[in-house]
Amino acid sequence: MEVMQVLHMNKGDGDASYAKNSTVQRKIMFTTKPVIEEAIMKLLRTNIPESIGIADLGCSTGPNTLLLISEIVDIIYAKCCQMGHSPPPELRVSLNDLPGNDFNNIFMSVPAFYNKLREEKGTGVGPCFISGVPGSFYGRLFPSSSMHFIHSSSSLHWLSRAPSGLESNASTSLNKGKIYISKSSPQCVLDAYLLQFQNDFSLFLKSRSEEIVPGGRMVLSLCSGVSTDPPTEENGCYQWELMATALMGLVSEGLIEEEKVDSFNVPFYMPCLEEVKLEIQKEGSFIIDRIESSDIDWVGSVEYMDPTSATQTKGQREAKKVRAATEPMLELHFGSNIMDNLFRRYEELAEDYLSNCGAKYTNLVISTIRKG
Repeated sequence: MEVMQVLHMNKGDGDASYAKNSTVQRKIMFTTKPVIEEAIMKLLRTNIPESIGIADLGCSTGPNTLLLISEIVDIIYAKCCQMGHSPPPELRVSLNDLPGNDFNNIFMSVPAFYNKLREEKGTGVGPCFISGVPGSFYGRLFPSSSMHFIHSSSSLHWLSRAPSGLESNASTSLNKGKIYISKSSPQCVLDAYLLQFQNDFSLFLKSRSEEIVPGGRMVLSLCSGVSTDPPTEENGCYQWELMATALMGLVSEGLIEEEKVDSFNVPFYMPCLEEVKLEIQKEGSFIIDRIESSDIDWVGSVEYMDPTSATQTKGQREAKKVRAATEPMLELHFGSNIMDNLFRRYEELAEDYLSNCGAKYTNLVISTIRKG
């Protein structure tokens, strides 16, 4: 699977779009805000550069993207006021995601963002330059020592590719009837996923270490597994189990071939805290300043939803959220003609599951400092 080409959220602002179905990610952003604020305040504690490089990696699309940048700008301006620093610095804001991301949706909102900035900050506002940077963050994106603060939210659990070595035909499938790590998965499947995460995350850290100035800050937020055990109802990956069940339901009706399911492995991994810490320590370029974890409801909090979403059932909200994030990838492998049927099945399974438990993610937040 060419992840660079297919791993993007549903585009536009329609009913199945990511822009309309990303309230869980918005909740995570607000949960992370105190950590971001602390990191920026410490970064600018003794010196405010004339030009500050800021990047949001895996920015996706929709209202969350510029909302986050607005929060970061507010924090920087608050620090400038606190220190009596005038004029404010220029801000170089880079929004990164894979080439298939709906950057047009973001860029259409930029003029309104600038107008709001001028209204709130007045004539004393410093220049803010926003640009899009398409490409994988598992590699270099920016010039050396050009960034002061880098942020990534709800993105690093996506791998650069599905783990290698799992490809097989139906008679020798290593992960039969599943699309991710499951209780029935042999140890080699778990090992393959962990190795892919280690390789990817190590490359991510190495790339960022060359781009961030010494003493620069990075705040990362990603879905985390509570342990290295296979996924269960308790440790957050169970959505892939429900999706595999929905797909096998289509197999039983002859709508897709079983080999299609056996040959699909999702490029996704939820590392536990120790796995993340170990890779940061092994790569060696960053100091861990702060780590936090929190539980996030699968379907989000009502206060972050629009009125239409708030009246839907949990199963409906869950199915729309997952469809917004995974449909392009699933469509390429299984075909567009089964998508409506697949997500109807997923909705029914999610409705039943969520009626019996309060399913939650574990969200991990790591604040780091680039070593001098």
